[in-house]
Amino acid sequence: MDTLTHSVLPFVGVLVALIVIHELGHYFTAKAFGIKVLEAGLGYPPRVFGFTWRGTIYSFNLLPLGGFVRLLGEEDPTDPQSLAAQAAWKRMVVLAAGSFMNIALPIMLFAIAFMIPREVAIGPAVIELVETGSPAAEAGLEPGDEIVSLDGDKVKNQQEVGRLIRLNMGETIAFVVERPVPGGGFETFKADVKARWAPPGGQGPTGIQISNKVSGSAICQTSNLPQCTETESFPIWEAVPKGWTATWDSLILARNQVIQLFYGGEGPQVAGPVGIADATGDIVKEAGWKTLLELAALLSINLAIINMLPLPMLDGGRFAFVVLEVIRRGKRVAPEKEAIVHLVGLAFILLSALVITYFDVIRLIDGRSLFE
Repeated sequence: MDTLTHSVLPFVGVLVALIVIHELGHYFTAKAFGIKVLEAGLGYPPRVFGFTWRGTIYSFNLLPLGGFVRLLGEEDPTDPQSLAAQAAWKRMVVLAAGSFMNIALPIMLFAIAFMIPREVAIGPAVIELVETGSPAAEAGLEPGDEIVSLDGDKVKNQQEVGRLIRLNMGETIAFVVERPVPGGGFETFKADVKARWAPPGGQGPTGIQISNKVSGSAICQTSNLPQCTETESFPIWEAVPKGWTATWDSLILARNQVIQLFYGGEGPQVAGPVGIADATGDIVKEAGWKTLLELAALLSINLAIINMLPLPMLDGGRFAFVVLEVIRRGKRVAPEKEAIVHLVGLAFILLSALVITYFDVIRLIDGRSLFE
């Protein structure tokens, strides 16, 4: 029961919400363009019950893992109300609408998360170690330096420093630090530090190890004193812009993780439903249910990115066929050939899902977390 409460139910709830939001994007744009929606379903077949309204079947199905929208003629343009019969730009809008919804949703989720009071670590971020020969060492940074800002953005704790460094991978970052001087007081020191794509193991992009001066102290590490953290929340007019920034930053972080692969660094973690459900349980257990908003936002962004990849059967794969048609000045790929490509793509996706799930199960059997 504990596993069900902390892992399965949160994961299923988030997954259903994200897929339904995605499908609503397809549904509303299809309706707006006069494309016939054959069925809009909550859950996946077999169908439990349904009703027909204005030519569309609205169904409730047995498998509660999301939802779907079935459009008329996704590859066959013979019916004027079919998707394939529409102008190329309309098809592009309908195909991209699901991912657009999954990109727009995190702005709201992050904004709500920023409005909910949370405990954050008290800084400032202090450099504890500078690796020999690292970019930080070459720039003159030293242990004991307190980080004030990065590229002009003020930072108040270790978490903000780490986020800004990851956002600027491959770039030279302008550090402003306060350095203790003999006799008391501080002096301001500025340094330009390169954030490496593929640093040596354990060093990090810049070659520094940092901690929070207050929250990272020995007394805070061994107790839950109120002076070790501070409560933070924002009004809606500040939370919404922060939600947009957090969404944009998440896209940059996802891009940077992919780029790291080409430099020999660590790429993004890959997990299937089993692995994500387990990770969801770990997050809820460690940080509480409030973190589900941020997790849902991140999963929504990942769903948008994956769906728009130019892979057969995904929205991005269908989008690619429309782009190819535009390039060929209206000459389409034969519907039966496109259908075969998508069928092969579906087989590949299912096979990949099985392989990923296998490794997720092995990892769980070994007692390892997705974050290790």
